Amino acid sequence: MKCWMVMVTLLLGLGLAQAPLTPKAALERLFTEQPTRPEWFAPVFLQQVSVAQVEAILAQLKQTLGKYEGVEPEGPNFRVVFEQGIVPAQISLDAQGRIQGLFFRPPQPKKALSPEQLLAEYRKLPGQVSVWVQEGSRERLNLNPEAVLAVGSSFKLAVLEALRQQIEAGQRRWSDTVPLRPEWKSLPSGTLQNLPDGTPLSLEQYATQMISISDNTATDALIAIVGREAVEKLAPRNRPFLTTREAFVLKNPQNREWLQRYRANPGDRAALLAPLANLPLPDAGVFAGGPVAIDVEWFFTTRELCELMSKVQALPLMSLNPGVANPADWQRVAYKGGSEPGVLNLTTWLTGKNGQQYCVSATWNNPQAPLDENQFFLLYTSLLNTLK
Repeated sequence: MKCWMVMVTLLLGLGLAQAPLTPKAALERLFTEQPTRPEWFAPVFLQQVSVAQVEAILAQLKQTLGKYEGVEPEGPNFRVVFEQGIVPAQISLDAQGRIQGLFFRPPQPKKALSPEQLLAEYRKLPGQVSVWVQEGSRERLNLNPEAVLAVGSSFKLAVLEALRQQIEAGQRRWSDTVPLRPEWKSLPSGTLQNLPDGTPLSLEQYATQMISISDNTATDALIAIVGREAVEKLAPRNRPFLTTREAFVLKNPQNREWLQRYRANPGDRAALLAPLANLPLPDAGVFAGGPVAIDVEWFFTTRELCELMSKVQALPLMSLNPGVANPADWQRVAYKGGSEPGVLNLTTWLTGKNGQQYCVSATWNNPQAPLDENQFFLLYTSLLNTLK
């Protein structure tokens, strides 16, 4: 239920006896000096992110892309070069030479691959994979396009479309204000769960948070506002259409009995929702490891996600988060993605510099193990590059 974010912000400190590093040298040090020392980090950063988490990010890049080869300038920014790919990076330092911000874009291949070669690489991934590439209204490329897979937060496209339809019909307005109710509060991703109960928010604010940062509380609020049935009409195989809170509660290991009842009686699942509302949310750490009950999810084909995307892509809020696409390469980008351990989807609507429109949706499910997200991002970015 978290949406994958390409931004990684690190605040690192230098020893007092050392001269300030250049941005290039500071970036190089992340990949060349071992171990990563706690004294490199500003206290404000360490309150939120541990050294171990920083090391995990760097290790994942090396594991996916092979041997680190160096850092190259690219305009005002840089490229981190590995044996099997390149990671565009932005870095900024404060007056003392400490890194204030670090932004890694998704990995890019060193050499272009053909669409057929990319599909061959997708087929090598463990588990189930589906890819759909649409040019205008016609199919351009596909791999298992009718596979019905879990898509994480990409289901929020259906919630947004239900809201858009009601606004278009005159039932609601983007400016309508609805107070935040306590029963709508869910786990992150997102921030609305931290607001006081009763905080007034417009429908546009709920929708913007739901799409731009994949806010789960905003999503559950909108499901309640537009009505579960309205969303189910757009996603009929997802009945009952779960809120994120309901999904989290079902996945909680302490609620195994409820999960077994949910699995055993598909026709009676709607009747279980009222009792679930009385159960507390689990600790977010429950979902920090491998896949957890990914049959409790939202299921779509990649073709269906592109159909939903086509209906909402023109909304301005759809372009606030471009996902893995580089907005400089396109006239316009609309994006929604979703993930949890064992589940990953990326769905992007692209308008080329020549006005041609595309939709690219790719889903990967593996209930047995965590996914190599960087490998998937590398293939997806390569696929977008074939359309430029």
